[in-house]
Amino acid sequence: MLIFPAIDLYDKKAVRLYKGDYNQMTVYSENPLDVAKEFKASGAQYIHMVDLEGAKEGTTPNFDVVESVCRHSGLKVEIGGGIRSEETVKRYIDAGVMRVILGTAALDDPEFLALMCEKYGDKIAVGADLKDGQVAVHGWLRTSNVSGMDFCQKMQDMGVKTIICTDISRDGAMHGTNRELYKTLSERFTMDIVASGGVSTIDDVAALRKMDLYGAIVGKAIYTGDIDLKEAIEVAR
Repeated sequence: MLIFPAIDLYDKKAVRLYKGDYNQMTVYSENPLDVAKEFKASGAQYIHMVDLEGAKEGTTPNFDVVESVCRHSGLKVEIGGGIRSEETVKRYIDAGVMRVILGTAALDDPEFLALMCEKYGDKIAVGADLKDGQVAVHGWLRTSNVSGMDFCQKMQDMGVKTIICTDISRDGAMHGTNRELYKTLSERFTMDIVASGGVSTIDDVAALRKMDLYGAIVGKAIYTGDIDLKEAIEVAR
């Protein structure tokens, strides 16, 4: 299992939200590239980035930060947040991004998703962000009437290779990850599944590893020191 340390971006800073609440934001660094380099020094090969402003607005205000991490950190970057046009997809890929994550666009515009998967293959991933079991979009500010399981099934049927599933109620809360959810997903689907939200301890990492998931995203627990990134990478391996 791969470990993806996370940087969420807002106003070009590395931040974390509590349960997706923009009013409960903690700034961890004024320089996200420095954070990325620290991840690399701890043995990371990958990084998960989210443009929180972009997720709300469908724009890319933190594009230059992502490009800088691509060029100067030595990490393979996946990016999500506000990616709703091919122009944006192409711009990120041209900047060196390994994988682009579609969330709102995957739910609202399946034809666009299908076209992107056809054109860019495994450079496209889908984010399934779940609030009380339903898919949430537009920076988690709107909850749809589509169930997470139905959405994941549709994504698999469309040929999506990688799905990043976040339990919003656990995200940034340090209450542990939703092991039942990821066990169900791992048993039901053949896509590469990445667990996200609430990975708070090395025990969480070990439990997810046993489910044979493709990856796990670790955010706040690295910043607070509750998880040692180097140890997490070893345990996941």
